[in-house]
Amino acid sequence: MEFVEGDLADMSVATRAVAGINYVLHQAAIPSVPRSVKDPITSNRANIDATLNVLVAARDAGVTRLVFAGSSSEYGNTPTLPKREDMPPSPLSPYALQKVVGTQYCQMFTHLYGFETVVIRYFNVFGPRQDPGSPYSGVISLFSTALIEGRQPVIYGDGAQTRDFTYVANVVDGVLRACEAPKAAGEAINVACGTRISLNELLRVMNTIVGTNLQAIYKEARAGDVMDSQADITKAKALLGYTPIVPFEEGLQHTLDWCRAASGAPAAR
Repeated sequence: MEFVEGDLADMSVATRAVAGINYVLHQAAIPSVPRSVKDPITSNRANIDATLNVLVAARDAGVTRLVFAGSSSEYGNTPTLPKREDMPPSPLSPYALQKVVGTQYCQMFTHLYGFETVVIRYFNVFGPRQDPGSPYSGVISLFSTALIEGRQPVIYGDGAQTRDFTYVANVVDGVLRACEAPKAAGEAINVACGTRISLNELLRVMNTIVGTNLQAIYKEARAGDVMDSQADITKAKALLGYTPIVPFEEGLQHTLDWCRAASGAPAAR
């Protein structure tokens, strides 16, 4: 395996990265709503310019299929739940808009050039090895570290917002299935658990697992965040044969066990 370090917004890097490759799993991005609100130009370069470069390079290199990391943020605040792939996009942040554009570029390359692409829309992916110190880290990683260290976690807004948290092994399974699923080319497909939980309830569950009783510090809601999110995974089941292989609470336990071990904290009794 060759490791290529570089900026995919540089076409020469994109060309080198896909040379001799059969399947491209395009995960590279600046995956942050707050960062995109603060610095939309840099976010645009990473999330749109780089994606277009990878698409062109992969097409020209004869890649069999490209699987693109889409986002649940593309939907915005839909009037109803769960969120289905046939709902029109309604992005609330530059990041969400950039993912919409990436999705449309992928589908255009399939329809215009016959180059096979599949968009997998991720819903709040979590799991071991998420760096809580990263500005891109998800809420579960941040909550885990805070509880294990005995600190009150921060919730932006009132905590009533809901998310369809998806354990990383489920996402990996969906992406690998998308590489060869015969009817998936040109499609955007939700990969998630198909359930939702509020941030307040999430904190309660995590407190129970860790054996703590820490209350949240509530701060002003962040611009660009959606209120509720839950995926309809009917299409993933039909086209990919996908079903979540790790339930939410089992994934949460794995994640907390890893965070505890990484921090050197003793196991919960």
